[in-house]
Amino acid sequence: MNETTLLYVMAAFVIISAIALCIQAGMLAGMYKTTKALQQAINPLLPKVESLVEKTNVTVEQITEITTRANEIVESSKDILDSAKRQLAVVEDVVGDAAGRAKVQMERVELVLDDTLSRAHETVAVFHDGVMRPLREINGLAAGIRAALAALARGDRPTPDRATSDEEMFI
Repeated sequence: MNETTLLYVMAAFVIISAIALCIQAGMLAGMYKTTKALQQAINPLLPKVESLVEKTNVTVEQITEITTRANEIVESSKDILDSAKRQLAVVEDVVGDAAGRAKVQMERVELVLDDTLSRAHETVAVFHDGVMRPLREINGLAAGIRAALAALARGDRPTPDRATSDEEMFI
C-alpha cells in the first residue's frame, strides 16, 4: 500500500476515534446530569434512611439481647427438665419400694387373718363339742326324767284311743 492511502486510512480512523470520543463525552455529560438529578431526588431521603438505619441497629441489638435471654431460658429449662427427670426417677423408685412393701404387708395380714379365722373356727368347734354337746345331753336327760316323772305322776294308763293314736304317730 502506498503512503497516501495509508495516510487517508489513518486520517479516517483518527476522525472515527474523534467522533467516538465526542459521543463518549456527550454520554458522560448525560450521565452527569442524570446523576445530579438522582442525587437531588435522593438527598431528601437521606435523613429518613439514616433514622431507619439507626432504628434497625437498635432493633438488631434488642433481638440480640432477646436471643441471649432466650438461650439462657432454654438452658435453665434444660436444667429444670433434667432435675425433674431425676426427681421423677427417685419418686418412681420410692413408689415401687412402697408398693412392694405394701404387697408384703398385705400377704402377712392375709396369713394372720387366715390363722385367726382357723383358730376361731377351732375354738367354735371345741366350744360346740365341749359345751353344747353336754348341754344337749343334759337337756335330753332332763326331758326324759320329766317325761318319766309325768308318766309316774299321772298314774293312770292311757286310754286305748290315745294309745292307738300315739302308736300311729310312731308307725
